[in-house]
Formats: sequence, C-alpha cells, structure tokens
Amino acid sequence: MKEITKEVYLNWYEEMSFWRKFEDKLAQVYIQQKVRGFLHLYNGQEAILAGALHAMDLTKDKMITAYRNHVQPIGMGEDPKRVMAELYGKKTGTSMGLGGSMHIFSKEHRFYGGHGIVGGQIPLGAGLAFGDKYFKRDAVTLTFFGDGAARQGSLHETFNMAMNWKLPVVFCVENNGYAMGTSVKRTANHEDIWKLGLGYEMPCGPVDAMNPVAVAEAFDEAIARARRGDGPTFLELKTYRYRGHSMSDAQKYRTKDEVAEYQKIDPITQVKDILLEKEFATEEELKAIDKRVKKRVAECEKFAEESDFPEKEVMYDVVYEQEDYPFLAHKPE
Repeated sequence: MKEITKEVYLNWYEEMSFWRKFEDKLAQVYIQQKVRGFLHLYNGQEAILAGALHAMDLTKDKMITAYRNHVQPIGMGEDPKRVMAELYGKKTGTSMGLGGSMHIFSKEHRFYGGHGIVGGQIPLGAGLAFGDKYFKRDAVTLTFFGDGAARQGSLHETFNMAMNWKLPVVFCVENNGYAMGTSVKRTANHEDIWKLGLGYEMPCGPVDAMNPVAVAEAFDEAIARARRGDGPTFLELKTYRYRGHSMSDAQKYRTKDEVAEYQKIDPITQVKDILLEKEFATEEELKAIDKRVKKRVAECEKFAEESDFPEKEVMYDVVYEQEDYPFLAHKPE
C-alpha cells in the first residue's frame, strides 16, 4: 500500500473537514429551501471515502453508490462548485441541475452516481466491472450501498455472477446502523452483514470505518485482488452517520447519547489527534486549514447562488434527439 505519510494525514484532515463543512452548508441552505427534494448527508462516514481514495488509482478506477453521494465525486476530482450547483438545480451543475441531490454523476471522473433505487447500483457496479474486464482496462469498480440495500435480492444475484466471472469489483456495505430508521438488528437474524459473502466463497470481512487507515488497508488488499484477476471482495464498513437518514428524519429511533458516543471516535478528530501527536502540524497550522476550508465552502455557495437555472427547453433536449419531433420547436434554429 502507498505509505501513509505526513502529507497524507494533512490531506485527509483538510479534505474530510471540507466534505463535512460542505454538507453542513447544504443542510443550512436546505432549511432555507434553496435545495429541494431529499437530502441525505454523509456526516460521520468521511473516513470511508478518504481511505478508499488512498487505495484507488484515480486515473482508471470507478465508483458507484446510492443517494448519499455528494462528497464522493468531489473526492474523485469533480469541482465541488459544480456539485453544489447541481443541488441548487442550476445549469452549471454536474447534470445541468436535472439530477439534484440524489443523482450526482461525473463520467469524466468515473463517478457513476447517485442511485435512488435501493440496491439498484449493486448490479450496475458489477456491470461496470464486467466492461472493464471485457475490454482489458485494468480498472476496478468500488460499489457502495447501505445496510438496508444488503437485504435486496439483487445483491445475491450480483454476488453469484461476480464470483462466477471473477469480476474486478469491490462490494462495500456502509453499515451505519440504520436502514432509514430501522436498526440492523431488526432486519435479519444476524448482524454481521459481511458474512453474506461466505455463501459465495467471496473474501469478506468487517472494517473499522471510523478509521481511514483501516479503511485504506482493507481497500488496498481488495483492489489488488481484483486487479490481479482473482475476483471480488465484500467489505462491511462499520460506520455511523451523525445526522438522520435524510433531512426529514426525526431520528426517534436513537438517542442523543448514542450519537455522542460515536462522535468520540469521529474520523476527523482521529486524524487531527495523530497530526498533533506526531507533530505533523501545530494547532495554528490546523486552524489555517480550517479557515481555508471555510473559504472554499463559501466559494461553492457563491457559485451556486449566482448561477442561472436551466432553460425549460433543456428538459426536452436531454430526452428527444429526432429532428422532426412534432410537438415543440424546442431547439434554437
């Protein structure tokens, strides 16, 4: 695995802090009704993305996930200004404002969504991996889904095919404890989701996903296996979300004390503690990073606020291509 150096820790601290503050701003503007629809936030789960990116080859590897999907494309290289503009529904967004919160997409940076159908991205991730194997691209696809999606039948069909064809894919269940508001304990007669891989003789196991180092190590091994042609791995990333399933979640299924306990092992705090303990940075240097993060978020908000909404005709342009479309002259002559 690539060495986890002082620079890596500093980058993790800045990027995870930015992802957290970026979404804090989204929560704020959502309440102001500048962002509409649903809004599912990643707060608390940032170590997963930080560790995964460290193990990936961003020049060719791919990522696909569910609708908790704002910070992943940013990590993959997409401009965060465009991501925020997409949530605002603006024409400068990643999908011209037509995708919104749940459907961020960036083909250029190999981020394939943002899927609202629970578990719908699991077979799609295997399909991306199949394409890479077929065309000999030497790429690996990381396919993320939540603990609720692990109960979908499509997972079992996909696991069977992925193992049978030895597809270069890493299946990653982000187990944050609750499928919407339903505890993992209530959805099956077992709590170790990773054991589902055993039925397919797929390498599998749990990961402390509040620690980016543990995540990076697990992904490094899984990605290496996939790139060798040995097939998929199934990782259960044990994490926690501090906010509700979505902004409309009253969170009556858990206590504030439970959330506070997990905040004691916050991934950003863990990285900050290492930076200070190893004297990789001083308090003043970290404050400077915090200030820079705040400025970046403000720039994203300004960009989204000042961008224009797309013209109504765009809705037709992205659906119909025929020149003799008989109903509306929707394209300029």
